[in-house]
Amino acid sequence: MKAALRWLQRLTLVRVVGALLVLAGLGISATAERSLIDYRQALAQHTASSVLDLGAGGRPQAGQYGATTRVAGMPKVVEAPRDEAFGQRADSPVLVRHVEMFQWREIRVGSLASYELDWVDHPVNASAFDQPRGHANPGAFPVEGKQFDAGQVLLGNFVLSSAILHALPGSNALAPDMKSLPANFAATFQLYDGALVTSARPGSPRLGDLRVSWSTVPLQEITVLARIDGDALVPSARPDAPSPGFEVQVGDRSLVDVIPGTPEEPGMIGAWRMLAFVLVALGVLLLSQRQRMQHDVLFALGTAAITIGAITCVLWLAVSIGQSAAWLLLCAAGVALASWRVHCRSEGD
Repeated sequence: MKAALRWLQRLTLVRVVGALLVLAGLGISATAERSLIDYRQALAQHTASSVLDLGAGGRPQAGQYGATTRVAGMPKVVEAPRDEAFGQRADSPVLVRHVEMFQWREIRVGSLASYELDWVDHPVNASAFDQPRGHANPGAFPVEGKQFDAGQVLLGNFVLSSAILHALPGSNALAPDMKSLPANFAATFQLYDGALVTSARPGSPRLGDLRVSWSTVPLQEITVLARIDGDALVPSARPDAPSPGFEVQVGDRSLVDVIPGTPEEPGMIGAWRMLAFVLVALGVLLLSQRQRMQHDVLFALGTAAITIGAITCVLWLAVSIGQSAAWLLLCAAGVALASWRVHCRSEGD
C-alpha cells in the first residue's frame, strides 16, 4: 500500500512538473511574440509607415514598391565611373575631378585689402577688387571640375539612385594614372604632388597655371534608409518626409540608430522561441508518463507545435495575416505529426 502511494505521489509530482513546464513554455512564447508585435506596431506609428528592415540580404519583390526600407552592407560598383577626357577611372561609387587655377585673390582685414597668388577652384573676378590694376586674372577655366557617377552601384540587391550616391560620405585622393592620359594632356601636364599641373616649374607656379586632381568616395560599409522604387533605392516622395528624403550612415546601423526615437527591437526572439518549444515538448513528455504515448519524443514535438502554433497564430491574427498563416502552418504540421504517432502506437498495440 505504501509503495503504491509513493508511486502515485511520484507520478503526480512528475505530471505537476510537466504541467509547469508547459505553462512556462507557453508563457515565454506568448511574451516573446507580444514584445515583437508591440515593437512592430510602435515602429509603424513612429515612421508613419512600416519600415522593411531588409539588412544586406533583402531582394526587390512584388508589393514592396513605395515602402521605406533599411538596407546595410558594402556597396558593390558594377560599372566604375570614368573621366573620359583624362582617361582616369576608379573602383568607387563617385569620381570627382578638381580643377584649380593659380590666381590673384583679395584678402580684406577691416578696410585694408592685400593681394596674393594662390590656387582657387573657381574663376576670380579681379574687376571687383579695390585695386584691380596689376591683379588681373585670366578668366574662365579651359578645363572645368566635374563629378562622374558609377553606372551602377548595388547595396545588397538594390541599385542606389544618383541622389544617394552623391550623399555617400568620405573622400580619398586618387593618384592620376599617367599611362592613361591622352597625348594632348600628357604634353601639357606633368605629375606633381599627386596632381597634374601645367607649371613649367611645379614648385613655383605662375599666374594662370592649372592644377587638376581627383578624389573618390571610399567603398565602406553603410546603412541606407530610403524608398523602394522597383529594384532601386530612391528618396522618399512623401510630402512630410524630412529633407533629403533618405538617410545614409557609415557602418551597419540599426533602425534605432538611423531614426531617432525608434523603438528598440527585442533581442533573442529566435532563442526565446526555441526555449519555449523545448519546454513545452519536455512538459508533454512528462505529462504522458504511464500513458500510451509515453517516451514518444515525436508525439511531444508535434503536441508542442500544436499548442505554440495555435496560441501564436491567434496573437498575430490582428497584426499580420502572413505571420498568422505561418504559425497556423506550424500548428497543422504538429497535428499531422502527433496524429501519425498516435496512429503508429495504435497499430502497435
